Amino acid sequence: MSDASQPSRRRAWLRGLLAGPLALLTALLSMMAGALWLPEGAAGLDHLVLPVVFFPVLWAAWFLYACLDPRLLRGFAVVAGAALLQLALIALHVMAAEGAGA
Repeated sequence: MSDASQPSRRRAWLRGLLAGPLALLTALLSMMAGALWLPEGAAGLDHLVLPVVFFPVLWAAWFLYACLDPRLLRGFAVVAGAALLQLALIALHVMAAEGAGA
């Protein structure tokens, strides 16, 4: 194996990591946090059902973004930033719920 193929092999593995488990994690966090940032519907269920229904679309969108972004570092930054934003929203909601219950 030549030295020239090493960076491309490493880049392919990093792209696979970004498009695979990290895109899935970001889609799952977006689905979980969707109940917090979507408005309630007339029956009070839309904010719970819509994130679950749109989960495949979220996953496909993050996967395609991770595959198609020409700059790998920017792809990691965008996907990680979105995941951290959703995680922070979930954490704030949990901490507020614990504070209100105490």
